[in-house]
Amino acid sequence: MNNNVRFPFRFFLITFMWSWIIWTHLILCSLKIIPVSDKLLSILIIPVISLGVFGPLVGALFALHREQGKGSAGKFLRSFLDLNLGWKAYIFPVLILFGSTFIAWFSPELFGEERLPMILPSLWMFIPYLLLMIFFGGGQEEFGWRGYALPILESKFGIWFANIILGIVHAFWHLPLFFITGSGQTYMNFGGFSLLIVGYSFIFSWVRNISGNRPFSGLYTHGFANAFIPFIPTLILQKNIPQPRFWIWVTLTLTIGIIITLIRDKKT
Repeated sequence: MNNNVRFPFRFFLITFMWSWIIWTHLILCSLKIIPVSDKLLSILIIPVISLGVFGPLVGALFALHREQGKGSAGKFLRSFLDLNLGWKAYIFPVLILFGSTFIAWFSPELFGEERLPMILPSLWMFIPYLLLMIFFGGGQEEFGWRGYALPILESKFGIWFANIILGIVHAFWHLPLFFITGSGQTYMNFGGFSLLIVGYSFIFSWVRNISGNRPFSGLYTHGFANAFIPFIPTLILQKNIPQPRFWIWVTLTLTIGIIITLIRDKKT
């Protein structure tokens, strides 16, 4: 532990405030405390959730301005324009995330489960959906999580504790989504989701490392992780039923993340 590195409390505080304040309105609508029609709520869900997802970016920019002053935000954002990640950082996360999600999607069929159909309207929608996920559907979280917080936490705690802490905080940040009607999280177990996000944290950290610590790697990897969800779905969109694919997905992702980190740790 490096005690000279300050824990990023300011970043986490602003991130949670931005996202949770925005998402709380959807919770109140879902609980009918704020009276809105189901049709209007279904229209509002995606844009309002997406607005809240910019919380980590807002938190990072606020923290940088307070710590480094004028010009720091521009320099930070320009660092994400470096797309020279190297072939390993472009190829390996796609193979790993596709492979783990595909196994979780397909393997239950070997034991009699019915196939879950692709949620995307067509295969041709995958690329535009991927781009949407990178910049507006989850990837933008990585301006804060891996772009700002991860280097600080790894410098302070090392790769193991840093990614466990970040994964748990990242999972807990999603908590309001579990109470919003129409959110994918409403079909997930929160404990399993938390393990999934810790696994992702290990994997995303490794991809950043092999990219030469280029922050765009976070947006890229997170975008693919989210884009595979409706392409080869691991969730049955019904509540209070067994979700075998979800638990296979969680177990594989966490196991892969731990193995990758064990290998990284031995090399250092």
